Amino acid sequence: MKTAALLVNLGSPDSTEVKDVKRYLGEFLMDGRVIDLPYLFRTLLVKGIILNTRPKKSAEAYKSIWWDEGSPLIVLSERLQAKVQSKTEMAVELAMRYGNPSIANALKSIQEKNPDLEEIFVIPLYPHYAMSSYETVVEKVKEEGQKLIPNIKLDFQPPFYNDEQYIDVLANSIKPSLEKSFSKVLFSYHGVPERHIRKGDITGSHCLKDGCCQKDSPAHQFCYRHQCFETTRLVAEKLGLNEDQYMVSFQSRLGRDPWLTPFTDATLEKFGKEEMERLVVVCPAFVSDCLETLEEIQVEGANEFLHAGGKEIEVVPCLNDREDWTSLLASWVEKAV
Repeated sequence: MKTAALLVNLGSPDSTEVKDVKRYLGEFLMDGRVIDLPYLFRTLLVKGIILNTRPKKSAEAYKSIWWDEGSPLIVLSERLQAKVQSKTEMAVELAMRYGNPSIANALKSIQEKNPDLEEIFVIPLYPHYAMSSYETVVEKVKEEGQKLIPNIKLDFQPPFYNDEQYIDVLANSIKPSLEKSFSKVLFSYHGVPERHIRKGDITGSHCLKDGCCQKDSPAHQFCYRHQCFETTRLVAEKLGLNEDQYMVSFQSRLGRDPWLTPFTDATLEKFGKEEMERLVVVCPAFVSDCLETLEEIQVEGANEFLHAGGKEIEVVPCLNDREDWTSLLASWVEKAV
């Protein structure tokens, strides 16, 4: 084959051992697009403080959601890759931005298996553009590609937050959870610092102002916040939800700098205090269930909601290896030929 495909997901520690979690967190947090501080300050923060305090706690969190086969995110990503591969003749490889299988090893594997290779079509498994997710995958693949396979062309699937077929798949994944009476649907997205939004504002003056996400602007091409709201709007429209039936929030904040609001944990507590009868939570920033969905939302978030007085909460599984999702990915791969 002259063209191959590469799926890239976030990544996971190799095990729940503290040393493996520490190694993974080190690679993740030292990425300048995740913690966008000058290298010296980032090193002091990550290696001097975070890696001396956080790995043990994170290891316990990973242990609580770890499967017999290994990391849920890795296992689910492998199932996804296998199903996509079964639907196309093009070679489909899997890599993680952090941890294993690494992007470098995946690129070498693709070339070894396909000696006539001329092009690799890369699908970052992130629906929305953010410097700490989609952008860092693209730049890492380019960096490794230049070193390892400089003569092979790299093409990238753009963010698909508003792709009509993706919206259909996401809406279909939520629909069964709405067959029973529900109080509200909470769309919980991974949070990012507000400064990331400002850095991505190519106009220099549009983002994080009243109503900015609803006003047409070139800034939306790189605005994570706008794209989250747009995914939500399109899915709500597809499901026939009115504005009183759903809400957007942001989870997983780190540090003291301003992050996107409202915060998911505070929202869950608020809904609980309102004694909400039945809350449905969906996490569209993730296509594979992982620590942030299985532990942060299904365990910690659910406990916050229930302990505050909420009656029932249902967390919609991520797309994982759903048949319609794997078929959509395979169709993108086929179009790249």
